[in-house]
Amino acid sequence: MDENVLEQVYQEKLEERIIAQLAADRAVSLEKAMDVYYGSELADKIHQGMEGIQYLDYRVLAKILEDTNV
Repeated sequence: MDENVLEQVYQEKLEERIIAQLAADRAVSLEKAMDVYYGSELADKIHQGMEGIQYLDYRVLAKILEDTNV
C-alpha cells in the first residue's frame, strides 16, 4: 500500500471517530456532528496536515472542536 493511501485511510477513520465522539458528547445526531466538524477550521487543518494535528488522539481533537465551536 502506498504511503498516501495509508494516510488517507487514517484520516478517514480519524474523522469518523471525531464525529462519533462529538455526537456522543453533545447528544446530537451524527448528521449534526458532521455539519459541525466539516464546517470547522479543525477539519481544514486535519486535511492539510497542519502542525501534525491529525496525529492527536480523536478524543482530544473532539474536545478541541467543542471548545472552539461553541
